[in-house]
Amino acid sequence: MKIAVSASGPDLTSDVDPRFGRCPFFLFVDPESMEFEAIENANISSASGVGIQSAQLVAEKGAQAVLTGSCGPNAFQTLQAAGIDVIVGISGTVKEAVAHYKSGRAQATPQANAPAHSGVGGGGAMGSGFGMGRGMGGGMGRGMGRGMGRGMGRGMGYMPPPQAPQSPPGPDQSQMSPEEELAHLKEQAELLKKQMENISKKIEELEKE
Repeated sequence: MKIAVSASGPDLTSDVDPRFGRCPFFLFVDPESMEFEAIENANISSASGVGIQSAQLVAEKGAQAVLTGSCGPNAFQTLQAAGIDVIVGISGTVKEAVAHYKSGRAQATPQANAPAHSGVGGGGAMGSGFGMGRGMGGGMGRGMGRGMGRGMGRGMGYMPPPQAPQSPPGPDQSQMSPEEELAHLKEQAELLKKQMENISKKIEELEKE
């Protein structure tokens, strides 16, 4: 098993960084052997999309759980779509955090505990009325505004599992610059891609049973 910990430095004595997306390092730790790999977070200087990019890095490294201080909705949904447990409110050193996880006292959180990054206009992932709603009709707009819920179910015949995370409302399109809107749309595309991959995997597993 491999755990990803947001860290302020490259070793086990480093403090847990409270910011998931913009932590300086990710430490990928085997909780049994305590062997670890430190990866510098190249996304830390990105203007937008940091949460999703960092979540994708964690998923690509094969982590099954994330220990961090706080996690925004974009990163949270990407991690959840990849089947990764997210445990927030973690502090102390990386070594202490892993020990806390091993004790069984650390429980996965059901939702993000930080607002979406202001780099995309302060809106949350899949926020209502962020642009696609007005451009593509009421069904798509309201659906994506509620995490692919009511609108997508009404307009496209798809209703996600009840446990799909809710996201805070996003900004109105008129309040976003073209660059912010483009960054926001790219994040939604990446998130939808991850969610579809997760759904496809689940379908394959069920078909094999």
